[in-house]
Amino acid sequence: MAPRRMETIPVITCLKTLLIVYSFVFWITGTILLAVGLWGKFILGPYISLIAENSTNAPYVLIGTGTTIIVFGLFGCFATCRGSPWMLKLYAMFLSLVFLAELVAGISGFVFRHEIKGTFLRTYNEAVENYNAQDERSIAVDNVQKSLRCCGVLNYTSWFSSVYYPVNGIPPSCCANISDCNSSDLRNATIAPTKIHQQGCYELVTTFIETNMGIIAGVTFGIAFSQLIGMLLACCLSRFITANQYEMV
Repeated sequence: MAPRRMETIPVITCLKTLLIVYSFVFWITGTILLAVGLWGKFILGPYISLIAENSTNAPYVLIGTGTTIIVFGLFGCFATCRGSPWMLKLYAMFLSLVFLAELVAGISGFVFRHEIKGTFLRTYNEAVENYNAQDERSIAVDNVQKSLRCCGVLNYTSWFSSVYYPVNGIPPSCCANISDCNSSDLRNATIAPTKIHQQGCYELVTTFIETNMGIIAGVTFGIAFSQLIGMLLACCLSRFITANQYEMV
């Protein structure tokens, strides 16, 4: 038994090294998810409200998932260093759950991307119609129009039906050149179109979604299938440690 045990020890050492490296990368992934969740909650909240019909829990899901991955990433490192078979099996079980969750999330996002577009059309229309230049959604609309150099939903005429337009005209965030765009021009239906962006924001945002959804889904699937590597390493290490302990008896 001793020679075989001597052959097993280098394999265990190699598997431990690989699993610790993997767990560290896994821990970094959790940290990134946590950071993105906090960013989405505190910075992107108004923008998310333009896409989500109701209050969305997406930032909280990312924060919770990231925190859980950080904890289990540390647990994976501890289990690997400790060389505990039952801990390694528990770690592999957690990785399998993460794999399934990410797989479902990636498929759902890709399949329901057209529903996301429909929801965005409704919520952005509501934001424009109820625009007042002061609340969070209105400020988010202004930022979208400035950053994407667009105006309105389908085009600038979307503003004609808003509660803001009869008194104030088209918002200054639609101006192509803010220095050559005054409030009186924006209230004039004839002059305003010559001073503002012509393309609507909906087309730009949905084009971005269509262009990048495949990339996002691909990255999600790639991360998900990387969990299989961790599961395989954890299971193999647990098996070799158990066999090694058996041979020592």
